[in-house]
Amino acid sequence: MGRVIAVWAVSTLTLLLLAGLLPDFQLQSPGGDSLTRTAITAAWAAGAFGLLGALVWPLLVRALLLVPALVLGLLGFFLNGSLLLVALWVTPDGRGAADPETAVAVAAVMSAVASATSTGLAVRDDDAYRRRLYRLTGRTRPRDSGDAAETVPGTVFLQLDGVGHRVLRDAVADGLMPTVAAWLEAGHRLTPWRTDWSSQTGASQLGILHGSNEDVPAFRWYEKDTGRLMVSNRPASAVELQRRAVCRTGDGGLLTFDGASRGNLFSGGADQLALVLSVAARRGRRNRSRAGYFAYFSDPANAVRTAGSFVTECVREVCQSARARLRRETPGISRGGTYPFVRAFATVVERDVVVAAVMGDMLAGRTAVYADLVAYDEVAHHSGPHGRDTDQVLRRLDRAIALIADVAEHAPRPYRIVLLSDHGQSPGDTFESVYGLTLKDLVRAGCGLPVPRRVRRTRSG
Repeated sequence: MGRVIAVWAVSTLTLLLLAGLLPDFQLQSPGGDSLTRTAITAAWAAGAFGLLGALVWPLLVRALLLVPALVLGLLGFFLNGSLLLVALWVTPDGRGAADPETAVAVAAVMSAVASATSTGLAVRDDDAYRRRLYRLTGRTRPRDSGDAAETVPGTVFLQLDGVGHRVLRDAVADGLMPTVAAWLEAGHRLTPWRTDWSSQTGASQLGILHGSNEDVPAFRWYEKDTGRLMVSNRPASAVELQRRAVCRTGDGGLLTFDGASRGNLFSGGADQLALVLSVAARRGRRNRSRAGYFAYFSDPANAVRTAGSFVTECVREVCQSARARLRRETPGISRGGTYPFVRAFATVVERDVVVAAVMGDMLAGRTAVYADLVAYDEVAHHSGPHGRDTDQVLRRLDRAIALIADVAEHAPRPYRIVLLSDHGQSPGDTFESVYGLTLKDLVRAGCGLPVPRRVRRTRSG
């Protein structure tokens, strides 16, 4: 109760400060009020906002589960602002008022301050800190203290998508990943491995999670016998590839027993899912993958923080892309259109949701968890595997790893954390930049089919 009162008091002071700074945010009647009366109004509004956030926000997020996570994160800003407007509306005598735009900004600050205050008060109290972790990760309560303590270690597999052995080794040497460096100094081993012919996530992850990647020759291929175009990152293809692997092996997958699959192409047989492509095409209640990010966005502070980071990442990509064009860096990959939003989803939304889900899995004591952190892979494909852009991503990945390792100390069982990668990357010119036409255009020309007019004017002939 003392902690709740402290958060309420800090939120009240924050509202008073914002009311003094923002001309379109008022906590007084038109004729003016005494300081005491204004403080009471602020306390009322802060209490109402906190109550609405605890009771109404989770219901709003659950109602919006069919909205893509990309949109839900941004929508959090406006939903949070709407809750603040409601809180001001119910203040006595209507003394609270704000423009909609101002309400969004005030609500974001309020959520951030309340979250920071709650964390600061809990940091020295292990029990309080553990309860906060359970709340942030969607766990309702710790394991019953009457249960026997689990002594068999669980395993958390963290796939650093696209991070090759040399990239990770250089990142450690350059001080970009201090958490990984500390593990290596403590005796952990960094071991390289080679993929087969298809060096990409679909083939590697299918083999790891389901024991077979037979007949997966590339990221994209055409099957003459079925007349289907298979693409590893399309839901329909992922469903079919997983079905075939299960039929070949006769086994549900690596995560069949008490496992969780987070951010992967395939489920691995897990019952607990979040952002898993092979179940993304499902509709209705069967799509447990969508429900996987409810726990994260049910906290308004999480939603606002992720939405803010999302916007920041979009701006960062636009600036980095412009810098690359001005410097005429090669090879040049198109980074316009919707790509800044795609990158922000991979480096912010997917990372935040997956890390929170893994934390919840560990606090629940699950036996095996496999999570894919795709941030580096997404950025490296467009910015190159080495450079300032990817260095920033590697630093943030290391912080995510450190957070997961910290939560392991509060889990009801010991955990072994395994870092692995599905493939590496090598810089190189694209087919079009070297030959002046795309591979698709070349095949069409060879088959006597029409090609775009620009192809006839290239140096390749």
